[in-house]
Amino acid sequence: MNDYLLSLLLGIVEGLTEFLPVSSTAHLRITEALLRLDLHDAFWKMYTIVIQLGAILALPVYFWNRILKFLSTFPAGERGDRNIFTHPVSLTLIAFVVTALPAWLLTKVIGENLENLWVMAWALLIGGIIMWLVDARCRNPRTQRMEEMSLPQAVWIGFAQIASAVFPGTSRSMSTIAAGQLAGLSRSAALEFSFFLSMPTMIVATAYDLLKTLMHRGGGEANLAPLTMTGHNWVVLVIGTVVSFVVALGVVAWFMNWVRARGFAPFAIYRIIVAGLLMWMLMRGVI
Repeated sequence: MNDYLLSLLLGIVEGLTEFLPVSSTAHLRITEALLRLDLHDAFWKMYTIVIQLGAILALPVYFWNRILKFLSTFPAGERGDRNIFTHPVSLTLIAFVVTALPAWLLTKVIGENLENLWVMAWALLIGGIIMWLVDARCRNPRTQRMEEMSLPQAVWIGFAQIASAVFPGTSRSMSTIAAGQLAGLSRSAALEFSFFLSMPTMIVATAYDLLKTLMHRGGGEANLAPLTMTGHNWVVLVIGTVVSFVVALGVVAWFMNWVRARGFAPFAIYRIIVAGLLMWMLMRGVI
């Protein structure tokens, strides 16, 4: 496939799936397998990381006003009932730390699962079932807005997000949304906190992966440097990053409106269907 068309396709897949609770990692890996692509050289490894950064930029752009309000009201909060430990900014950072430390310690396990389509299939299936059940049962939330969250709720959501780091296919969004609903958050509050938690989590994770990919440490599969960028490479990279950003921005705006009215059940069903198809293709040797 032409590199420009491939970059356009991968940018669309990344932008569509990064913030929906369906796992962008699984969808990129499935796309690679279905199209018989080899994206394991230095450039394409770096490319798949950078287009994630393109998607991440959609969040501060969309939530710009909310971010400014949170920063301007720190630490007392808009109503004056928050403190340095319970302000939304603090809760986001606390949940990030709860996720980041165990995920870093489990780096080897994460690496072993990252390319395993069977792990992704089971993660899609189990995550879909969990999301469906949680969305159906958690109909009377006690926390309607992100500004009303408590410290235990944030810690629990950060802990639940570890599963998405260890088992690709689980999805960061699915983990945080389902955990938030179980902790008493409304659908919109759980989704919004999921988006805010994604910002530090994804920025640090992608920056770490990018440095690991580009820095030469003398051998090993992850040590892909030196990487020489040609004019062609730069155009391919820019296409994927811009497309990922634009598509992700549209998805975030649409998803916020959708969830307030309809919930997460359609995404749970979609996950289960994709998991079933993936398992069938693996058993038949299609991919």
